[in-house]
Amino acid sequence: MVGAGPAGLAAAVYGSSEGLSTLVLDSFGPGGQAGASMKIENYLGFPTGITGAELMSRALLQAQKFGAEFSTPSAVAGLELGGPRPIVRLDDGERVEARCVLIATGADYHKLDVPGYERFEGMGVYYAATPMELASGRGDEAVVVGGGNSAGQAAVFLAQHLKRVWVILRGGDLHKSMSSYLVERLQTADNIEVLTHTQIHELLGDGLLEAVEIENTQTGARRTLAAAAIFSFIGAVPRTGWLPAEIETDAKGFICTGRAVLDSARWPLDREPFPLESSYPGVFAAGDVRLGSVKRCAAGVGEGSMAVAFVHQYLDSLAN
Repeated sequence: MVGAGPAGLAAAVYGSSEGLSTLVLDSFGPGGQAGASMKIENYLGFPTGITGAELMSRALLQAQKFGAEFSTPSAVAGLELGGPRPIVRLDDGERVEARCVLIATGADYHKLDVPGYERFEGMGVYYAATPMELASGRGDEAVVVGGGNSAGQAAVFLAQHLKRVWVILRGGDLHKSMSSYLVERLQTADNIEVLTHTQIHELLGDGLLEAVEIENTQTGARRTLAAAAIFSFIGAVPRTGWLPAEIETDAKGFICTGRAVLDSARWPLDREPFPLESSYPGVFAAGDVRLGSVKRCAAGVGEGSMAVAFVHQYLDSLAN
């Protein structure tokens, strides 16, 4: 496993518990972005919430109990394909050969350019808008940051449940990066207000987000919104720069898997790829780095667990 976030750790637990020789590599340490979360309140089984660090440390101990090996920090520099087995190359020159590789390196979400934003991650600042985040939030007003389709869809969803939704846009034209149907919905909704040429100046609150101070970039005027939740959709960059051309990605760098690579010229076999298998047989992807994944801690755990089942199927196909 390359990456020790929720997907990589889940794969380590299930792989090692099922008798696979399992090695986890990560350039920093176990936990990933989830490990930095101040509190995860929508993870199944923890109704009062749990810190990301505690959840990930428990997963680490669980994987080690079953015999998984960890090498952190170990920065991966490349993946060599075409030989008998995939080879993961580390930046210190070491090489690791394996029958299967799971890529679970995640993505770097663009963060709000606001001092102290990290204090409110998971406590008012979110990077997805679903019923789970809605249940975690407080108050009846929210701020959506971004001008793409994800931001528009989030605003429409939130407006169905909240009294007021503010959409913060650095530029002046929603049509530049948002589909027309979404722009129309935002403009016709009575409880959605789009603020153009605007940026967040300060986040206010003691432990939990309580309000947001915004600034008009043209006039310098500032105002405070009584919003206890910010939903940020300003993009993400997958950690896939180290992958070779044999691993197909979309235009943004997210790894294509399953049916998405079936018609690819890179897919070399007669059988269909397994659902989490990349364009190179035996190389899988799970979690935020995968195209079409649900950007959620629990979803990453689920994909990491599923990947092990597909690894077994792949190994059985080699034996047959």
